[in-house]
Amino acid sequence: MKTNIIILALLLGFSACNEAPKNPDAVIQNVETKEFVELIKNDGHLIDVRTPGEFEAGHINGATLINVNDANFNSQIEVLEKSKPVYVYCRSGARSMKAARIMEQKGFTKVYNLKGGYLDWSKQAK
Repeated sequence: MKTNIIILALLLGFSACNEAPKNPDAVIQNVETKEFVELIKNDGHLIDVRTPGEFEAGHINGATLINVNDANFNSQIEVLEKSKPVYVYCRSGARSMKAARIMEQKGFTKVYNLKGGYLDWSKQAK
């Protein structure tokens, strides 16, 4: 009986570690490359938040460079239409999440962050 309880507790614990389902009402959505490819076909802003050098080395077609670490980042995103979806990416996903959080605070209604960033994109989307 004790063994069954322990096994049940372990199974419940492991299932709790799984990623929670997406909340469609959340402002920020982390999406895999395949989904990102489809999403950017829709109307919205495609933003590369890396450095100019990284952008020049390669970027997603149609992307606008707005470096999240630039002192003018906040003023540059203020010109974007906040009700339109924003698709953000960086090298691996960390800086774009930083940018997504700033955008959420600034009143953007839907921000899609590319999981794995441009590194993942360059492996899968070509």
